[in-house]
Amino acid sequence: QVQLVESGGSLVQPGGSLRLSCAASGISFNTYAMSWYRQVPGKQRDLVASITSTQITSYRESVKGRFTIFRNDRSNTVYLQMKGLKPEDTGVYYCNARRSSDEEYWGQGTQVTVSS
Repeated sequence: QVQLVESGGSLVQPGGSLRLSCAASGISFNTYAMSWYRQVPGKQRDLVASITSTQITSYRESVKGRFTIFRNDRSNTVYLQMKGLKPEDTGVYYCNARRSSDEEYWGQGTQVTVSS
């Protein structure tokens, strides 16, 4: 059974920092690309950051220089370090694991709220 369990979401003031974690089980973690998506009510889920199985990273333009995605293949965990948070970063953050169109999994999401 595949499980992706996110944690680390919280209420934080503008300019603050958070680190999200996603612990995976039931998959060969080191063969999957891992991503973080963000969704706000009434809108589609948007890709925020990705990291391939070979450590190649990519970011949404609005978070470049502020967010860092990294992975630990020993602990089957992917992280999203977020700094300089802005109100527009608010949303539910979902972890995604993908190896092919038939092998894609989602976590349950963790809420990040940036507000004073």
